[in-house]
Amino acid sequence: MISILRRGLLVLLAALPLVANAVAAPSAHDLVQDTTNRLLADLAANKEKYKQDPQDFYAALNSIVGPVVDAEGISKSIMTVKYSRKATPAQMKTFEENFKKGLFQFYGNALLEYNNQGIVVDPAKDESGDRTSVGMTVKGSNGAIYPVSYTLEKIGGEWKLRNVIINGINIGKLFRDQFADAMQRNGNDLDKTINGWAGEVAKAKESTEKNSGQQAQ
Repeated sequence: MISILRRGLLVLLAALPLVANAVAAPSAHDLVQDTTNRLLADLAANKEKYKQDPQDFYAALNSIVGPVVDAEGISKSIMTVKYSRKATPAQMKTFEENFKKGLFQFYGNALLEYNNQGIVVDPAKDESGDRTSVGMTVKGSNGAIYPVSYTLEKIGGEWKLRNVIINGINIGKLFRDQFADAMQRNGNDLDKTINGWAGEVAKAKESTEKNSGQQAQ
């Protein structure tokens, strides 16, 4: 009897990591909802501090949003196969970090101006495959409603963000176009384009705000 209990205990202990992984992996919908809730709660508590120290804000965004973003996959998508296959592992790692910083800067100022006018995550969709989308609606300070759609892929059993479409503007495509344009202007100098990515993000942000303003009129 004791032998059977020991074997049963060993089986249970061996299964615990699997159970833990199953519990720790939320649905795509819950991942977006939870990340949004944590981000807004942190922003409400620290907004004034973040306005004085944007770098601290970007660090907070990296802590909350960074883990749910597939930075490696998105970076390769932005570079496209044409350039990513020529990049060294060190260049790819640098671009991943620059991409995340650029992404947080892209959203940062807008979030700091957000006064909790209203964000609603849409009901869950089919998540039976390895790719899904989660919708969200954001109410602007002017009362306008902006649709947001997150594309997520299942990687290693966990959902990760792969793209976002804001008010009809595909951010992934926008960044890909910016990267290709920058490579042309930089004479196909990959290091120069990677290191200057913050400037490219600023251009993309300006283009997005211009298009959003035209659509709102």
